[in-house]
Formats: sequence, structure tokens, C-alpha cells
Amino acid sequence: MKLAEALQERADLNRRIQQLQQRLNSNAIVQEGEQPAEDPAGLLAELDGCAASLETLITRINLTNCQTQVGGESLTALLARRDALKLKLSIYRDLAYNASQLARRATRTEIKVLSSVSVKDVQKQADNLAKELRLLDNSIQAANWTTELI
Repeated sequence: MKLAEALQERADLNRRIQQLQQRLNSNAIVQEGEQPAEDPAGLLAELDGCAASLETLITRINLTNCQTQVGGESLTALLARRDALKLKLSIYRDLAYNASQLARRATRTEIKVLSSVSVKDVQKQADNLAKELRLLDNSIQAANWTTELI
């Protein structure tokens, strides 16, 4: 199984577990004399199986990520860099948006609001971060589809 397939399976298991949680909550209480629409014990057993499968799959994914090298770095390091880039990009985009909101005066007598940063420079930095993130993500995705799961 390729790493990318394992990641898809992990996502499916997480969705399945969320659905089981919703179904369990929907059947947690019933009116006296009624039966739940689904057997909570059966749902709990299914949840236990899904959680065990997820644990095994996550372990294998993490081991694979640690041992897979892309451009001299582990896939784990690249994933950490990707997360950090996403965070920085989000902050830069928010900063550029907020710094460009200058038209808040209703009359000339109100306080004039000025940007404390160069919106153009911040947006350029955001664009550079977005490009770096895109290229990094492409490398990670390529590795995911060529790496066998441990």
C-alpha cells in the first residue's frame, strides 16, 4: 500500500469514527418503553474496531514519514515545515487584508487611519510564502504516491 492510500484510509476511518460518535449520541437515550434505533453495544464494538485500525494505521504512517527522505530531509520534517508555512501564510494574508482597510472615516473630522505596514510588501511576502508552500506540498504529495507504507 502506498503512503497516499494509507492517508486516504486514515481520513475515511476518522470520518467513520465521527459518524459512529453521532450515531451513538443519537441512540444514547430513549423514551421509556422504546428501543433505540440502533444497538449502542454494537456501535461501540464497531467504534473499538475502527479505533484499533486507526491506531495501527497512524503508527505505520508516522514510521514511514520518519524514514522517508525527500531531498535529504525526512517527510516528517517537511510536514512540519508545511504546517509552519500554512500558519505564516494565514497570518500574512490577514495582515495584508487588515492593513488595507483604510476607508473607515465617515467625515473629514474623524480620526484618519493609516496602515502601519506596507500592504504591497506584506502581500508580496504572502505570495512568496504561498509559492513556497505549493512547491513543498507538491514534493510531499509526490513522495506520498511513490512511498510504500512500512
